[in-house]
Amino acid sequence: MHYVLAMERENQFIGQSGAFLDAVERASRAAPMARPVLVIGERGTGKELIAERLHRLSDRWEEPLVTLNCAALPETLIEAELFGHEQGAFTGATRAREGRFEEADRGTLFLDELGTLSMGAQERLLRAVEYGEVTRIGASRPTRVDVRIVAATNEDLPRMADEGRFRADLLDRLSFEVITLPPLRVREGDIPVLADYFGRRMAAELGWEQWPGFADHVAQGLENHPWPGNVRELRNVVERAIYRWDNWEQPIGEVVFDPFDSPWKPLSSPVSDADRGEGRSAGNRPPARSGPQFDKIDDLRAAVDNHEKSIVEHALGANRWNQRQTAQALGLTYDQLRHTMKKHGIGQDK
Repeated sequence: MHYVLAMERENQFIGQSGAFLDAVERASRAAPMARPVLVIGERGTGKELIAERLHRLSDRWEEPLVTLNCAALPETLIEAELFGHEQGAFTGATRAREGRFEEADRGTLFLDELGTLSMGAQERLLRAVEYGEVTRIGASRPTRVDVRIVAATNEDLPRMADEGRFRADLLDRLSFEVITLPPLRVREGDIPVLADYFGRRMAAELGWEQWPGFADHVAQGLENHPWPGNVRELRNVVERAIYRWDNWEQPIGEVVFDPFDSPWKPLSSPVSDADRGEGRSAGNRPPARSGPQFDKIDDLRAAVDNHEKSIVEHALGANRWNQRQTAQALGLTYDQLRHTMKKHGIGQDK
């Protein structure tokens, strides 16, 4: 039995792992409090869903939930977005405009990517949190606001504070409660539950008469993938696999984890020395692809057999289980392919 929490629109929490349920329970306990909450987690873990849960289960649920992605705006505009401005306060300010704090009055303000805020914006945010008032750019008097702050980040804010890149006093004020969301790779048992949910929903959207499920090798591949993009990546992978699969009477036999992988993709531009060095931070480098875990092999014959079975199952899925096309793709005769399938017990339940 898995846990499903329906929110507005298509936003849902789905899972059964203890780590997942603990995070949801902590959000439920914090929701009635009018105190700030920090939501920490990798990209794609559902930080915005936690923010919505905190709002919907609070006594502010009928008031606005206002969202601002702090990384989506240049530093020169972020303060105007947060606190508003008066007409003529700066070039282009042709009329007065209230900021997100005023829009969220009596409700909740969700600040996503909090770690990207400039020090100047952090200072003004601290004043708004401490005194409950904001001053529009170009104004002489502050405006009182009643706003509950929920902030999210994938940064290590305590470390940033130690390094002088984030105000320690602001961090203290915002961390009444800290909810850290577990990445998908540690949510034991949740990958098949989520994959089945996204799969069924996509099949229904496509008008399929039934949900065939996933072939064993595809289900295993989903379990083994590291999911750096977490639930958001899993949803894309599953929905793409079903959209590309034509036969709803057969289990999904092929899955593509990297949609950019193609033998015809353009060659990368030469990498300059600046890109290799300080011009490109380690945080912006793509993750290195991990190779086979040769040091973990203690039975060579079994490892070779498993690898051969995986290759054949993948090729069958890629060719919609057309065995003659699969044999041709693998450079085998039809009889050789049939022998290999029988050897590994592939397709015996088909």
